[in-house]
Amino acid sequence: MRRILGLFMAVLAVIFLGACNPKAVDEPALQATISSPEDEEAAALYRSQCISCHAADLSGKVGPNLQNIGSNITEEKINEIIRDGSKGMPSFNKLLEDNEIQILVQWLAKMK
Repeated sequence: MRRILGLFMAVLAVIFLGACNPKAVDEPALQATISSPEDEEAAALYRSQCISCHAADLSGKVGPNLQNIGSNITEEKINEIIRDGSKGMPSFNKLLEDNEIQILVQWLAKMK
C-alpha cells in the first residue's frame, strides 16, 4: 500500500511540475514568432528572462501584453524599457549583454 501511495505521489508531482513549466504553456504561439536565427535567439532570451511576466504567447501576466508592442512603441523606447526598466519592470542592463538586448528589441519591434 505504501508503494502504491508513493507511486501515486510521484506521478502527481510530475504532473504538477510539468504544468508549472513556462515553456510548456502555449509554446506554439512563441514558436510562431520565429522566422530567422536571430528570432530563435530572441525567443530563447524571452523564454529565460521575460516569459514569467509576459507569458509564452506574449499576452501578459504580471507584465503587459507584448503581442503588438511594435505597433505601439518605438524600437528606441523598447530598448530604453528593457535597459532601464519601467513601472515595476526591472532593469536588464546588468543581466543581459548589449547584443542580447538589441536582439530582443528588434524581435519585439516586429510584433505588430
